[in-house]
Amino acid sequence: MPVFALLMLAEAIITAVRGQEAYEWRDFGASMSQLAMNIVIRFGFNALIIGLHFYLYQHRFFELGHGPLQWLFTLLVLDFMFYWYHRASHRIRFLWCAHVVHHSSERMNFGTALRQSPTGPLTRALFYWPLPLLGFDPLVIASAGAIATIYGFWTHTEMVKKLWTPVEYLFVTPSHHRAHHGSNPEYIDKNYANMLIVWDRLFGTFVEEKAAVQYGLINNIGTYNPLRIAFNEWVKLFVSSVRADSMVSALMLWLHPPGWRQDKPIMKEALK
Repeated sequence: MPVFALLMLAEAIITAVRGQEAYEWRDFGASMSQLAMNIVIRFGFNALIIGLHFYLYQHRFFELGHGPLQWLFTLLVLDFMFYWYHRASHRIRFLWCAHVVHHSSERMNFGTALRQSPTGPLTRALFYWPLPLLGFDPLVIASAGAIATIYGFWTHTEMVKKLWTPVEYLFVTPSHHRAHHGSNPEYIDKNYANMLIVWDRLFGTFVEEKAAVQYGLINNIGTYNPLRIAFNEWVKLFVSSVRADSMVSALMLWLHPPGWRQDKPIMKEALK
């Protein structure tokens, strides 16, 4: 966090000198409020997850060994898992309710990288619990996951333009992730990867940054209130579920993409 703070300060100063002003302080405050709530939830919830991971690891199906290669393999698997978790978070309504917080800022800066939902840790756990059962050491998962998190931080900036072509082809860069945060029609549901952009290239979700990116949601939330940012989509989902005409329709609201309605199943009102 001290390193992140220094990078945010440097970004704010450099962009201000350039006349760009990447930060709007109410928006930055909203991002930090989400981070603070996220950290509180993590302190309480991660103890349970760590305990579960160690329990499952004691009943693992495979022995993957230890060492540098195993650590790198774990990092690769985590990146692959993140791609699918992130993709699902845009295409399944209840997962989107947690993830939408990260996309609610209309600016792209290092502060936006830290705009993490307080309910995010709850949904992420649904995807990563099988890893210890498959033989991945929980401590290695934690350390490799920390590196992956640090990598994801630096891609949230407008200061870095496009990089050397081989780097742009293999790795997620700020250019790729700016497009991911765009509400432009051509950028919606694209560039889900965290470290290796090859996953998007392989699974048909890659797009190159070309047009100027319009950050935020298709229908922006229009508030800096921390509680509304964190829980607005959850409230809307619960209200829609209560008003559904059947239990099946209510379940479909949770599992279909954002914007789905029984009478208009293809409609998309809120994405990236």
